[in-house]
Amino acid sequence: TNVDVAGSGATGAADFRVLSLIRAYRSRGHEIANLNPILPAPDTGLLSIDKFGFSEADLDMPIRNLAAMGLMEDANLLKIADGDANADGTTTLGELVDFLKKTYAGDSAYEFSHINDPVKSRWLKERVEIIKEELPIDYRRRMVKHLAWADRFERFLAKRFNTAKRFGVEGLETLIPGLNAVLEVAGEHKIKNVVLGMAHRGRLNVLTNVMGKPYELVFKEFDGILECPDDWSGTGDVKYHLGTSGDYYHEPTDHNVHLTLLPNPSHLEAVNTVVLGKARAKLDEYGDQAGDTVLPILLHGDAAFSGQGIVYETMQLARLKNYQTGGSLHVVTNNQVGFTTNPEDSRSTLHPSDIAKAFKAPVFHVNADNLFEVCRVFQMAAEYRQEFHTDVVINLLGYRRYGHNELDQPAFTQPTLYSIIDKHPPVMDSTEDHLTATNQFQQSELNELLAHVEGRIEAAFDAAPNYKSPKNVWLAGKWEGYVGPGTEAEKLETGVSEELLVEIGERLIDVPSDVKLHRQLNKIMKDKAKRLANKAELDWGTAEGLAFGTLLKQGFNVRLSGQDVQRGTFSHRHCVLHDQATDKLYCPLDHIDPKQGLFTAANSPLSEYGVLGFELGYSMEDPDRLTMWEAQFGDFTNGAQIIIDQFISAMENKWYRQSGLVMLLPHGYQGLGPEHSSCRLERFLQCSQEDPDVIVPPEKQLQQCNWQIANPTTPANYFHLLRRQIYRKFRKPLIVASTKNLLRHKQAHSSFADLTEGTKFHRVLSESFPDEIKAPDDVKRVIFCTGKVYYELLDERRKLEKDDVAIVRVEQLSPFPSDLVAEELAKYNNAECVWAQEEPMNMGAWQHVGPRIFHASKKINGVETRPRYVGRRSMASTAEGTSALHNIG
Repeated sequence: TNVDVAGSGATGAADFRVLSLIRAYRSRGHEIANLNPILPAPDTGLLSIDKFGFSEADLDMPIRNLAAMGLMEDANLLKIADGDANADGTTTLGELVDFLKKTYAGDSAYEFSHINDPVKSRWLKERVEIIKEELPIDYRRRMVKHLAWADRFERFLAKRFNTAKRFGVEGLETLIPGLNAVLEVAGEHKIKNVVLGMAHRGRLNVLTNVMGKPYELVFKEFDGILECPDDWSGTGDVKYHLGTSGDYYHEPTDHNVHLTLLPNPSHLEAVNTVVLGKARAKLDEYGDQAGDTVLPILLHGDAAFSGQGIVYETMQLARLKNYQTGGSLHVVTNNQVGFTTNPEDSRSTLHPSDIAKAFKAPVFHVNADNLFEVCRVFQMAAEYRQEFHTDVVINLLGYRRYGHNELDQPAFTQPTLYSIIDKHPPVMDSTEDHLTATNQFQQSELNELLAHVEGRIEAAFDAAPNYKSPKNVWLAGKWEGYVGPGTEAEKLETGVSEELLVEIGERLIDVPSDVKLHRQLNKIMKDKAKRLANKAELDWGTAEGLAFGTLLKQGFNVRLSGQDVQRGTFSHRHCVLHDQATDKLYCPLDHIDPKQGLFTAANSPLSEYGVLGFELGYSMEDPDRLTMWEAQFGDFTNGAQIIIDQFISAMENKWYRQSGLVMLLPHGYQGLGPEHSSCRLERFLQCSQEDPDVIVPPEKQLQQCNWQIANPTTPANYFHLLRRQIYRKFRKPLIVASTKNLLRHKQAHSSFADLTEGTKFHRVLSESFPDEIKAPDDVKRVIFCTGKVYYELLDERRKLEKDDVAIVRVEQLSPFPSDLVAEELAKYNNAECVWAQEEPMNMGAWQHVGPRIFHASKKINGVETRPRYVGRRSMASTAEGTSALHNIG
């Protein structure tokens, strides 16, 4: 008797059991699938037919045509839904079970029951629930060739460099043909750019056999020879951290796909959002809001994907308007061990990929020893991403043939596992046996392919010592014309015409009459209009708006990102206005000029690590964009310390990559406690690349440093500081200890005259009120300081009527302005030198400026002037916990 899908009573109950069986395989087949190449599939009985009320005697029982019974939505996508899986006129329960096992519990398995979008679910079922046909022979040949290159490259490295760490891909070699399968999809869809990020495992293979980096360069790197630009002197990095770019040509569509693999440190997953930021910058350039033209690919280790919190931050960005990239293709290279730690000790989930389900991303599991199934899965994942522009995750389950690195002994901690791995054949060998046994390839054909690959690799090794890259890959494309640290760049003006300031000022306060502002904001706008009309008493927010607006008018893009940046943490910016009646948004900076650059003010998720990485990646794409990240409070930057230490401070030295990223870090002591006072200037200054006893000529200071650190005290200096980031032919990160206290300070004002042509950023601000003090020769004390403490010192000097004390502001702390500090010391040649700061002695700028003031005086003036410290004593905490203690301190 047929199982009656639409019937009632006993047959209806049977129908329900059949559908329950189908749904169970769809949702839980992955738990019993043959995914592990070195261990048998789990035999848990989880989906045995008796669990659904059937017995062995029922296997020959025919089931009726499911589609004809009106169950299209749930069942007809199965190939067996036509009622005849093997073309013998009937479909039995046994045939159904066999089909479900092959589909959902074979060498690949799928998880998408958590996706509640019926369109996506249907798309997946249509491609998964089919009887798989053999891949075209030409396609199979290409994938076998990719596997051969991956395999023989690793074998060659193991033989020639057997005492070197290389973090090989052995055990997951099919990653390489899988990625090449994705590139074919990229070519078919005419994707313009693929941006990749990955850790060190398998990186050398991806660099050569996916990205197209010449083998010769890799072999030179094994000998300790790193190619770098002629005008660059850097420290470099290990070969398995380096990035590269290349091109993939898709012949059928005559289309070129540009490939970028970003460099990364050993800090696992840190590169994730950097990739997304770079991809988003490309999408913004193309005006592509969907993500059709750029594909981000992120490769993860299994332990890192489940263990590192940045993974969650990365996936959280996927659907946010100002951060989305049209979805990323995530590949978990699952070698079933994290260094020496087993999965049961490193995660609480069955699969390392389970976090994907929280974001409604489908998960494709595949056995890394099945070459063609890997290629099918990678191809399908790429097509899904292009169709729906959402994240998709592949769990490529293989193993690690050697230890964490090739010099490590894995049997110390996984003796049983490695006794199995030692006997397990490489996937190239097992694939070769399968291809010849099934008559898909002749042995002679495979021998010829492998001999060719081995010969080419040997030839590259022989040619490596004399090989040199044919082009400058460091400052190419959009970066052409920019220079490295060894080439002096042309000095460009940051001041603008008064006419332009007037025009931009009018735009900043021009709000349509149908936008109803909050009454307090209305008052703020009227006050701003008055100041602009008077061309004087410009506050911090107005100067910033003028800097943004002038750059936009001149065609540059401006992007500001961070928590609450549209309003500003301290309600000082208001660059996006909210209609009080409709919640409609209006941004004056979007209406500067019809041909203006793109302005983005992005309120970010509550993330420092992920969002700072994103903005760094964004800044790396195009030098002609002002890219800024603002911390809610400067103290919170320690949540992004990995991005700061491993990327921003050292990327030019390690990887010869420039960035003009600006970090705005609210800083200043106002009695608000340890977490709302300090951006930890000392940490940034400690990483500055400048020796205290070396005096660098002023024209070379900026280019030879690794970054700039500034603590401006006037709106005008802030205006020029931002514009200087764009108006020069090199790029350096800029760390700004941005003010809180001075945003509305009655003395911290500037005028149009401070912003017009001929004006500039002042690294040092001399005594601003010389008429209030004695002649320089009669000054007894010169106080150097930085930041808002200047105004407190000034007020105290006036209160005490001290006319023998001069106050000098160091606006740029790094690179240290030794020439200008020496000038000030020479001016007050009879005065005691004091460094005053509000931070504790072991924090702030003191440890940085003290020796530099001494050496500036000694080497430039010929006088050994030792500054005296005045400020808080050394503390473990950055600041006192109460305003009362703050005032005492």
